Amino acid sequence: MEPLINIQHLSKSYGSTKALDDVNLTIPAGRIVGLVGPNGSGKTTMLRAMTGLISYEGNISILGVEPKDNRAELMRSTGVIHDISVLPPWMTIRQALTFQSGIHSGFNRERCIKLLQKTSIQLDSKVKQLSKGMKTQLHLAMVLATDTRLLILDEPTHGLDILFRKELYSNVLEDYFDSEKSIVISTHQVEEVEHILSDVIFIKSGQIFMYESMENLRQRFCQVSVPEEAVERIRSFKPLLETAIFGKTVFLLEDADRGELAKLGDVRTPSVVDIFIAVMGGAA
Repeated sequence: MEPLINIQHLSKSYGSTKALDDVNLTIPAGRIVGLVGPNGSGKTTMLRAMTGLISYEGNISILGVEPKDNRAELMRSTGVIHDISVLPPWMTIRQALTFQSGIHSGFNRERCIKLLQKTSIQLDSKVKQLSKGMKTQLHLAMVLATDTRLLILDEPTHGLDILFRKELYSNVLEDYFDSEKSIVISTHQVEEVEHILSDVIFIKSGQIFMYESMENLRQRFCQVSVPEEAVERIRSFKPLLETAIFGKTVFLLEDADRGELAKLGDVRTPSVVDIFIAVMGGAA
């Protein structure tokens, strides 16, 4: 089966700054991929290139479409939610749904209304009257009610409360995802989405340093918390990261013998952020 996303030698520069540097990436159907990196790493630039919002060097094929050549065709099969949702402020919600019905044949108005009934949004309210969270809820409902094969979430919950963030990702799984579709998520709240991810991409300075399934990531890396008398023994395993927490020392290791580690301390699976910091040497 042809991958939903195929990126070859993607580069993008802003003056002397290289935002993306020869990125190569293939994402098949049926995956939920987390894009993890610090500010300025190239996450948003890559997603903007993938959705045809900026020019770039190299080749991108999204569902067989090159974004910079035919963005309109791409948007018929791709849903996108950005940090800032752009909807006409003068429209009522009812008018916005009518407008969406007219421009996208895959939009299911009835389904969208059912999704909005889970919120406090009223159909006769105007977009400009909605809070930022409500605008995101509206945009999400419209995207989930549209028949697409790829969903791109670029910091969709930035600045929103934790209850809404949890509800958003629950709705994405329940109302959108299946084995024929894929989701790409870029968020600073990685810990809130890692339980739904199938794969993770580490990006820094415009380059992809790791693209791994969550299953393999959990097998490769582990953390062990040990008392002071075991510290030197663990250091002999050449850990990637060492930190002191509440009187114990916590080590992050790659490809270590968990059985041996368990004799020395408490072993657990590290978070995606922990692994990123250890591997990439910076905050996600």
